[in-house]
Amino acid sequence: MQRYSKEFREEAISLSDEIGPKKAAQQLGINYATIIDWRKKRKTKEKKEKSTEEPKTVEELQKEIAELKKANDILKDALG
Repeated sequence: MQRYSKEFREEAISLSDEIGPKKAAQQLGINYATIIDWRKKRKTKEKKEKSTEEPKTVEELQKEIAELKKANDILKDALG
């Protein structure tokens, strides 16, 4: 089983985002399933990182609510 460097994997994933995993695999001479697996792992990692973010404080949430209410009022006025 061939091992690829982290940099190679990241570049391969980036290329597959641009041109698609099938073309990227052909262009790089690697197995299509390998790129698909790397993409799935990246997605899982991103979800995990997102879920470990610190929750917002009450003050931050109240500020966000106020901003959304203001935006909502502007949209209501625009619709008449």
